[in-house]
Amino acid sequence: MQNFRTYGFIILIFFLLIAPLSTIAQSVIVNTDSLKVRSGPGLTYEVIGSVKSGDSLEVLATENDWYQIAFNGQNGWVASWLTTGSTEAVANQSAVVQVKTLNVRADASTSSSKLGQLAEGTSIQVNSIKGDWLEITFNGSTGWIHKEYVQLIEGGSAAPEQIEQNAFSVQVDALNVRDKPSLDSKRTATVYRNEVFSVLSTESTWVEIELNDGSSGWVYSFYGTFQAQQTQASQAANASSDTTLTILYNGTNLRSQPSTSGEVRARLDAGQQLTVLQAVDDWYEVSHQGESLFVANWVVTTGELEEEQPEAEQQEVVSRKAGTLAGLTIVLDPGHGGNDSGTSGYYGTNEKDLTLPTAELLAAKLEAAGAEVAFTRESDVYVGLRKRVSISHQNSADAFVSIHYDSVSDSSVHGFTTYYQHGFQKPLADHLHSALQKRLSLRDRGVREGNYLVLRENQQYAVLLELGYLSNASEERTVANAQFRETAAHAIYEGLISFFDSQLDE
Repeated sequence: MQNFRTYGFIILIFFLLIAPLSTIAQSVIVNTDSLKVRSGPGLTYEVIGSVKSGDSLEVLATENDWYQIAFNGQNGWVASWLTTGSTEAVANQSAVVQVKTLNVRADASTSSSKLGQLAEGTSIQVNSIKGDWLEITFNGSTGWIHKEYVQLIEGGSAAPEQIEQNAFSVQVDALNVRDKPSLDSKRTATVYRNEVFSVLSTESTWVEIELNDGSSGWVYSFYGTFQAQQTQASQAANASSDTTLTILYNGTNLRSQPSTSGEVRARLDAGQQLTVLQAVDDWYEVSHQGESLFVANWVVTTGELEEEQPEAEQQEVVSRKAGTLAGLTIVLDPGHGGNDSGTSGYYGTNEKDLTLPTAELLAAKLEAAGAEVAFTRESDVYVGLRKRVSISHQNSADAFVSIHYDSVSDSSVHGFTTYYQHGFQKPLADHLHSALQKRLSLRDRGVREGNYLVLRENQQYAVLLELGYLSNASEERTVANAQFRETAAHAIYEGLISFFDSQLDE
């Protein structure tokens, strides 16, 4: 009798433990021929079976872009982006953005492409809910936002003028305007941070805006936020007719030409301000003592420097637990971009087309762990090396990770390498390389010193990763695979966790 009561108690506890999973169940449909079921939420976990197209799966839990399901008497995980979710239609419900900028994506996944961004305080109508994602209407098409970063308002709807995001606010220092929605088209103008323009139309990741002189042009949607037209007037009133910039470093050169070979005509110290006349590639033309001179964009910031915070605020320290990245800022540097394709593989793979997707996968993991992530580039654009270092310094990066794929004339060379330059950067390189060594099947070429500008000029913890050789035909096929990028991103994530956890122990 005693044994029966003991077994009954154990069974009761078991059902109490698993009951919460059933309360969040939803159904999804497999939309690929064969979908692998894994032992954990990621491509690096063991495959324990598969399900076929059209199968209906009951979702027990979610983690990032993965669904937990019941499979052959055990729990397994499937990729959410290979399923069609059973969306739940909603009525009279709106969402208010609670973060500075919120990405709008083409599908309910952090790995899907960005359609644009919403600014903090924006209220927008919710059409349906799919797991942790909200479907909205964004510039005439369907978009998805993550519900973690919004406040849902039940039984109410957003005001019509707020739902229509028909103004575009520039969120970078300087942004080129082109005559067509293409990087190959002619540049017609330059717009600056915090300027707001009416949206005329959109095409893929491009936005057609109306300029102040009545003409129109196209800009990348990644470099700004959409907002309601009603805020345009007030913001335009606050913006000065001339954009100012602030010198970041003592002894900054002002040159006669937009090039480091131009004659130095003046030197300014940190904090001094100048009026911008126009942007020329990676340089600003400025007015100084009645003369038009040029200053590099990687040694300045637009607008005024932030006022010094009260001492109490400066001393505030974010408490971080082992296994998390809360309170840390990590700058990701996807190598190359724009007219700089990097190396090209035997089968024609361009390095720049691998570095950005790898960085985006990594960013999702870092943000989920609590880190603030900044990119040196978020689209296929050229960014100078010194500008990349400047972004590291301006963000006071706790870690700067430059992502590359390698190439040499000898096609037999293969493997991955981790580089650092300064001695204080080596511990970060060691932790990242150790994690990559455990995850990647490529040859281990070791941790090495590398005299790269993004490392040499960087005063933060910085590393440069070469994740395989595109010049090796076999390795090109390996690294061009999406699963490899997922594995590499996961390894880098683990290496960063390991490095910062080691600092907690000191």
